[in-house]
Amino acid sequence: MADNFTRAIRFERPDFIPMSFAVNPACWHHYPKEALFDLMEEHKLLFPGFKRPSPDWMPNYALAARADQPYTDPMGCVWHTSDNGITGTVLGHPLSDWSSFNTTWSIPDPNETDGLYQVDWNKREEAWKSIKARDGVLRGSLRHGHTFLQLCDLRGYQNLLCDMMDEEPLLDELIEQLTEFNLAIVRRWISNGCTSMAYPEDLGMQVGPMLSPNMFRKYIKPSYEKIMKPARDAGIPIHMHSDGDVRLLVDDITDSGVEIINLQDIVNGIDWIADKFRGRLCVEVDIDRQKITPYGTPKQVDALILEEVSKIGTPKGGLCMIYGLYPGVPLENVKALMDAMEKYAFFFS
Repeated sequence: MADNFTRAIRFERPDFIPMSFAVNPACWHHYPKEALFDLMEEHKLLFPGFKRPSPDWMPNYALAARADQPYTDPMGCVWHTSDNGITGTVLGHPLSDWSSFNTTWSIPDPNETDGLYQVDWNKREEAWKSIKARDGVLRGSLRHGHTFLQLCDLRGYQNLLCDMMDEEPLLDELIEQLTEFNLAIVRRWISNGCTSMAYPEDLGMQVGPMLSPNMFRKYIKPSYEKIMKPARDAGIPIHMHSDGDVRLLVDDITDSGVEIINLQDIVNGIDWIADKFRGRLCVEVDIDRQKITPYGTPKQVDALILEEVSKIGTPKGGLCMIYGLYPGVPLENVKALMDAMEKYAFFFS
């Protein structure tokens, strides 16, 4: 039998709505650690197998998320952050001037990096084998920001949009190189038996997408189709994530074979999401981090989860939910959210 997540994706009557709760590493120095540990111990559906660390435990912050320590990734992009655990912003763009392209700059070797960090693939693949042997599930993923955002990081956002408007021929060449790089990573996941494949990339702003639908179709969608094709051909569920308002792009995003779309609830509209996808395509609701969870009451938090489950979910499946905790959310709301996610996971049972 397929795992519960896959059955939810494919409307095959999962035992419960898959719920995920991600604690951003910055939370560990913004909240009392013991309070977070207590909540994680209390919510076994959200944190299966959680074992309380020692009181002096702290996360190992990723290189791109270390405060005031600029990090240059293998693509040559320079990341800056002001808070440990919060992934930085690229302020150094290695292709801000096209004169560097194929002269001082070249695409890195996908046998040595995932695009963000140097990788010992032999060690990583051994870890993947252990995960699949233990859980029977191996969720593959490209790095966040694999195509459009990677182009923004390389060229700079304004430069990139001007390239698209000017039909800069070097942009086509860069996209081709980037697509081949991403394909190599996708094929590695598939050859190691991943049970789903994710393509996370933010395309939306607070209102509307970061590029026009026409420019998405011309420059980004063809790359998406190519890098999703190996997973689609292998019958592996394709997961696509984007923050922001992506309503104008969502048809073009999903018609490349996406089986589960992760998008933000209030930004896109709960009713719009339900009308668009309920019973037709699995939605992983990215639960609000802007309004209700940081500024509402515990009762409003509970009502939000109930509304989303009842409007978007079905007894056959088609709904998953995820929340990313960042500093600033009151602990009473964190508890209310965890309680609601575990309670309403069984809404259709």
